Amino acid sequence: MESLKKFCKTIVTVFSDEYLWSPNANDIARLLVVGEQRRFPGMLGSIDCMHWKWKNCPAAWKERSFIFTELAQERAPPVNYTINGNDYTMGYYFADGIYPKWPTFVKTIPSPQGNKKKNFATAQESARKDVERAFGVLQQRFTIVRGPSRLFKVNDLTNIMKTCVILHNMIIEDERDDSQGLNMEYDQLDDDIPELSRNPTNEFMNFIQRHHKIRDSSAHHQLQVDLIEHH
Repeated sequence: MESLKKFCKTIVTVFSDEYLWSPNANDIARLLVVGEQRRFPGMLGSIDCMHWKWKNCPAAWKERSFIFTELAQERAPPVNYTINGNDYTMGYYFADGIYPKWPTFVKTIPSPQGNKKKNFATAQESARKDVERAFGVLQQRFTIVRGPSRLFKVNDLTNIMKTCVILHNMIIEDERDDSQGLNMEYDQLDDDIPELSRNPTNEFMNFIQRHHKIRDSSAHHQLQVDLIEHH
């Protein structure tokens, strides 16, 4: 067990930058096209806590998610779309009821009333199964993902899952046709250390505003209403 933990930690440390990169502008554009084809403009995918029942997983995840850190710091690729006459600037993910009411999550409607809401709930729940299918791929390939989580700590579970995803991506890369090649550009580190300032800055105030925007529950409800009307 100790060897497993050390192996996974090493794989994550060495290969995360190469095999767990964040979506770039081209990836975002492709995902938005897929979402549009499925009648969900602005949809970037589905999100879940996987099938291992981690204690407080949603709370821990939403606070630490790299996705929303990039969004709050205005480093995420731009997403612009219009639904039901309203303009939006943040993509969203399908999620279940345990996630917060943020405009970055679109959840189903429990016990929907009326044809519009029933139609929306059916479409959302069908599309959200993508994350379960993705998890099924990992279960087929890696036995450790099939069984119970035993008494692993959350950090160990995280490293195990990331390791499986990294190894899966390695296998895909090894098996695909690389005749076209990939032109990957990696950020170069700057040797110059910026001078620190303790004065309030516009960048910090903008970060706070974006942070509140991500957590705006009224925008969450408006997005759901617009999607219902769109369907």
